[in-house]
Amino acid sequence: MESIAKTYLDLFDENRKAIEKGSFPLMNNAREGAREDYSAHGLPSLRSENYNRTDIHDLFSLDYGVNINGVQFPLHDTKGFSCDVEDMPYMQGIILNERFDRNLSQGLEQLPTGVYIGSLRAFLTEHPEREPQFAKIYGRYAETDIDGIVALNTMFAQDAVLLFVPKGVKVTEPLRLIQLVRADVPMLLFRRVLIVLEEESAIEVLVCNHTLDKHDFLVDQVIEVHVAENAQLKLYDVEESSSRMRHLSTLCLRQYESSKVLINGLTLNNGITRNSYWTRFMGPHAELTLAGLAIGTQAQHVDNFTYISHIFPECKTHELFKYIMDDEAVGAFAGRIFVSAQAQKTDAQQSNRNLLLSPNARVYSKPQLEIYADDVKCSHGMTTGQLDEEALFYMQQRGVSKDEARTLLSIAFTDDVVRLIELEPLRASIVDVISSRFNNQEIRHCNKCGKVCF
Repeated sequence: MESIAKTYLDLFDENRKAIEKGSFPLMNNAREGAREDYSAHGLPSLRSENYNRTDIHDLFSLDYGVNINGVQFPLHDTKGFSCDVEDMPYMQGIILNERFDRNLSQGLEQLPTGVYIGSLRAFLTEHPEREPQFAKIYGRYAETDIDGIVALNTMFAQDAVLLFVPKGVKVTEPLRLIQLVRADVPMLLFRRVLIVLEEESAIEVLVCNHTLDKHDFLVDQVIEVHVAENAQLKLYDVEESSSRMRHLSTLCLRQYESSKVLINGLTLNNGITRNSYWTRFMGPHAELTLAGLAIGTQAQHVDNFTYISHIFPECKTHELFKYIMDDEAVGAFAGRIFVSAQAQKTDAQQSNRNLLLSPNARVYSKPQLEIYADDVKCSHGMTTGQLDEEALFYMQQRGVSKDEARTLLSIAFTDDVVRLIELEPLRASIVDVISSRFNNQEIRHCNKCGKVCF
């Protein structure tokens, strides 16, 4: 095991009693298996097919603090975090560093009876009968033997944020979660999230990611998502974090018969971002839309990896990722759709489109299909290029300035990803953010809390 990876193994062993004391059985029961897998595999290297565009060892090489003892970095109010997206209902949860902060959250009493957002530990303390149900998800969907980053999170995480929607409950208004990073020193944070939708339930969630301090931060985040039969989840994940933020997010989804899931991740401002999506259909007639948009300037780095596993028949996947890279920004996309021999009548479409606005910008793309069934409709495609010079010339001939023409064409390029945001006020606000980026204006943000970006 390389020295950096061993450093964190030693840190875990030296502090295991304190970690387990600060946690509870459901999470503690998963630690030993995670430790064994991490000890065997360590952190992913650039030699790994799944990580060959993001240097994970380099990200972990800085001298971060790890909050073993749960030290609180105070944030006294959230007046500066009120969402100014018009017509957005005010159900707002605050996740401060690794933990849900109910005192800072607002409007959660509007959630329907039985719907819960908060600490997993607190929920299981009140509802211990639910522990066997969650034990089948926690540490099982996010498999520690395939990814050392997931294993490390499972070793160190002491609580999880739980979003639970019980059977038959349909939340009619969107829930907004703000994930804030706040510390007085450089920190490595292990954030764990569990999303559980029971049968016939539905919810729409907007997640906003922001950084509040000018330190180096590394977030190792793992999200496990269970979407039961006939349930529906819409999840929008917007990153407007610091240029000194290193953000590693792994989302592991299992969706069951006739369920529908939409996941749309938008990286608008960041330092280094790596998103991994591991999804698996667990029943027939399920549908997944997985999309992403990355806008990179300066030296930003955005890497999206997807693995979509079709193992039941008659499921549908629509996958679309787009990148606009300027200056010396780097983007990467690697996506694989796997179709087993049992997954007949699969309909799976994968597309990656990239726009380079600078000769120094780079995008690396690797779309893949692995198909073992013979009655399927599957396709993939990738393009990388620059703005259409003929279109630019055409617009200038009709009185549009070159800069304005570049802006209009760039915005048009993002349209099919942005249109997947079904929250109309949010969609309009995102268009404003994108427009400001291409107009070389002072950077605008989609909400007031975004104004703390730096």
